[in-house]
Amino acid sequence: MAVDFDLLKEIVRIPGAPGFENDIRNFVAKQVESSVDEMSTDNMGNLVTVKRCGVDSAPKVMLAAHLDEIGFIVTHITDDGFLRFHPLGGFDPKTLTSQRVIVHGKKDLIGVMGSKPIHVMKPEERKKSVELSDFYIDLGLPGDEVKKHVEIGDAVTRDRELIKMGDCFNGKSLDNRISVYILAEVMKKVKAKGVDVYGVFTVQEEVGIRGAQVATLAIQPDFGLAIDTTIAFDLPGSAEHEKITKLGEGTGIKIYDTSSICDRRMIQFLKNTAERESIQWQPELLTGGGTDTSGIQRFKAGGSIAGAVSIPTRHIHQTIEMVHEKDVEASIELIVKAVEGIADNNWEA
Repeated sequence: MAVDFDLLKEIVRIPGAPGFENDIRNFVAKQVESSVDEMSTDNMGNLVTVKRCGVDSAPKVMLAAHLDEIGFIVTHITDDGFLRFHPLGGFDPKTLTSQRVIVHGKKDLIGVMGSKPIHVMKPEERKKSVELSDFYIDLGLPGDEVKKHVEIGDAVTRDRELIKMGDCFNGKSLDNRISVYILAEVMKKVKAKGVDVYGVFTVQEEVGIRGAQVATLAIQPDFGLAIDTTIAFDLPGSAEHEKITKLGEGTGIKIYDTSSICDRRMIQFLKNTAERESIQWQPELLTGGGTDTSGIQRFKAGGSIAGAVSIPTRHIHQTIEMVHEKDVEASIELIVKAVEGIADNNWEA
C-alpha cells in the first residue's frame, strides 16, 4: 500500500491556518466525494463525510483528522510595510529565523521572518533566547504597496515544499496533513460493516480542539478515533524514556495525552487488531500536548469509547516535520481493519 506522494504533496502544500481552512477542505472534499454516501460542511467549517452500513440506528464511529496547520495572523502593518503577527498554534521561536512565509491577503505574497541581526546585538542580547515578539515579516515592498494587498486579520503560513528523504517524508505541516491524507485513504477503502462511519476533517484543533467538539456534539458517536501526529524524539541526546515513539517502528496506539486518557477497551481493541492483522505498532504516551481525542471522548452525552492512532513525527511544530512511510501505511491499515471489526467486538466494561 504505497503512499501516493503527489497527493500527499498537494495536501501539505495547500494553506489552512486555524480559521482559514476553506481551500484545504474544498480540496479534500473532491478527493473523497465519490467514495462516501454523504458529505456536508457544518457552520464551524468541519467537513463531515459518511459511509452508511444500511442498518437503521446502527452504532456510529467517528474518525477525526484536523485540517488546520499552525500559522499566524497579521496584527499590525507598519508605515514601512513590515508586518507584526500573532501565532495560531504553538511555535518554537528559534526555528523561525529567516524562514519564508506566505501572507494570504488579497493576493498571496512571499515574506521572510526577520529579527535583529547578531552583528548589532548587545552582548547580553546574544545570550537571550529569541521570542516570537522579536520577529516581523518583511515582504520586500514599500508600505503603500503592502497595504494594497494585506489587511490586519490576514493569515500567514509557512513556505516549504514536501520532499521524499530516504524512507521518510519531510516538509511543513505534516502535523496534521499526514493524518488528513490517512483519513482520506481510509474513507476510500473502509467498508461500513454494522456501523455508520463518519470521517470528519476537523478545524481549529491547533487553537483548542474546537472543531472536534462541535462535530461530536452533532454526531453523538458511540466510538471514536482521532488521527494525529505525535512526538518521535528518537534523536541524538534523547534518553530512552523521552522518545515517546520512534520513526519506522509502526503506528502509535495512544494511551494518554494531556487532554485525554484513552478508553482501556479501545486501547486493547486496537492492540488486538494490530496483532491479529500483523500490523506493526507501538504504544504512545504523549506527556505534552492534546488531540481531537478529548473532544470526541467528552462531547457525546455520557461519553464515547474513544482512542487515537498516532503517527510518529520528528521535528514537530518546527519549520519542517518528518514521518516514515511505513508508519503511514501501518496507520491506514490499522484504522481500516479496526473500523471493519468494531461491530463484532465485545465492548462490555
